[in-house]
Amino acid sequence: MSEEESALELSVRAALAAGDPARATTLALQGRGPEVLRFLRSLLGDETRAGDAFSMFAERLWSTLPRFEWQCSLRSWCFLLARHAATDQARVERRRAGDVPLSQAGELAERLRTETTSNIDRARDELRASFTEEERTLLILRLEEGLAWRDLARVFLDERATDEDLDRESARLRKRFQLAKDRFVEAARSRGLLR
Repeated sequence: MSEEESALELSVRAALAAGDPARATTLALQGRGPEVLRFLRSLLGDETRAGDAFSMFAERLWSTLPRFEWQCSLRSWCFLLARHAATDQARVERRRAGDVPLSQAGELAERLRTETTSNIDRARDELRASFTEEERTLLILRLEEGLAWRDLARVFLDERATDEDLDRESARLRKRFQLAKDRFVEAARSRGLLR
């Protein structure tokens, strides 16, 4: 754990010990919020969707931080909450997918016809969509956020996972990561995104 992470955790713990969960949550959001939002943008591929998921994440952090047992790092806990928020955001979107009022259907169809996306953006979005949520989460948190294997295992399990569970999940994630990484490289090459 870096010195910066340790200082953040100490200040959050101190605020909680002083009976000030609002301050603790504010400190946690200020310290971890930017990287969580970056993770959600990468995972969901859209600023609006990421913002909605970040709102869910912030609400969950607010409600769970006073009960957080510190069996993992604050950073791992935040990514776990963010991952669940992204999953729930996708579930909400699937439920709403068919809910376009008839008065807006023509306008929506016209807007969709006239919007264009660059070939690179389209290829990137297709590539992202070809991976499962677990694979996207694993690639983003390992490659972009640099999470250690045990911290990744925490994100995929939960705060109370045993050492044995963490070891087993870390090994599974290493294998899954290698397969996803190989598939990512091959798919990116086939779409002309890598040489």
